[in-house]
Amino acid sequence: MRAVFTSPPIPWRREMAVNKRVLKLRRLFDDNKIDAIFITQAENRRYLSGFDGTAGYLFITPKKAILATDFRYTEQAALEAPDFEILRIGGNMADWLPGLVSDSGVNSLGFESADVTYSFHRQLQNTLKKKDVTAKLIPVSGMVESLRAVKDAGEIELIIKASAITDAAFEQVAATIKAGMTEKQVAWALEKIMRENGSQALPFEIIVGSGPNASLPHAKPSDRAIRDGEPVVIDMGAKVGGYASDLSRTVCAGQPDAQFKKIYNIVLEAQMTAMSKIKEGMTGHEADNIAREIIRQAGYGEAFGHSLGHGVGLAEHESPRLGPGSKDILSDSMVFTIEPGIYITGWGGVRIEDTVVLEKGKVKPITKALKLKY
Repeated sequence: MRAVFTSPPIPWRREMAVNKRVLKLRRLFDDNKIDAIFITQAENRRYLSGFDGTAGYLFITPKKAILATDFRYTEQAALEAPDFEILRIGGNMADWLPGLVSDSGVNSLGFESADVTYSFHRQLQNTLKKKDVTAKLIPVSGMVESLRAVKDAGEIELIIKASAITDAAFEQVAATIKAGMTEKQVAWALEKIMRENGSQALPFEIIVGSGPNASLPHAKPSDRAIRDGEPVVIDMGAKVGGYASDLSRTVCAGQPDAQFKKIYNIVLEAQMTAMSKIKEGMTGHEADNIAREIIRQAGYGEAFGHSLGHGVGLAEHESPRLGPGSKDILSDSMVFTIEPGIYITGWGGVRIEDTVVLEKGKVKPITKALKLKY
């Protein structure tokens, strides 16, 4: 017998955004040839249900929306996911999943192939088979992610709040960076201020790379002391209501030399040009090429080795992708980064990144931290 946790009465109701998301997902069932979907990916679970606990599954059919979680989270789930039936489960999937599938008349059950491991897939197969449930497991990819790529007003507002925290922390700390400070000291100062000003746990580890370390796009802060005249790449973000921001700036402690100014200004031109020319209807490839061509013409094409940008939301990297070969179509209310960079081994690097939203067909910056002029 399955244990069903009944939601306690609560004096408020959220906006119907969650219901609308489930309805949109159900409209994709026929195209993917499924009768129901089994959601395992954490951000997708939260997006569809509102539940932000760390354990649980969603089982969604054309008529049912069930959130299955264990004793630790049932009360939280009832409060955060009032549009879902809350099913309390134990550690054995065989005790509850086959019954759900069978009782719902599901013949083809979609599972998130990008999230499910081979061993978990085998477990799903064996669990259904042992209970004589003949539903076929159908791999699906990107169903929920395609919905998440287009943000509603509430999501954009949370990203704006996270970005304001990020901007303020950067500007406060950037004014104090000087030769002799270590990368770890800079990173801790940024994190401390963001947490004190309302950020949840940071969406990703802050990057601080100075001098030759700045040539590593994902440099980890070290005990290296910053020196006069060298680049310091900072990549940081805050999180509010589960939604992330993403910001990169490159600064110089002391007086920049001619090479720093040259590289910095190429990257800044590439970013500003992309921000002015990217528009609704472009592919991610076309958007990427705007900035990439400027860097290529300046002679540094091989030194820009990553994509121009990525979506930002419940995850710090999500759809759409702005990069070579990307066929993602950009549309209004998509939130993404624009972050060209140049990285030179032995010298350092420059990256300038903003989180933006497409609004009325054009890019509107969300992060607004000062970009220094060199």
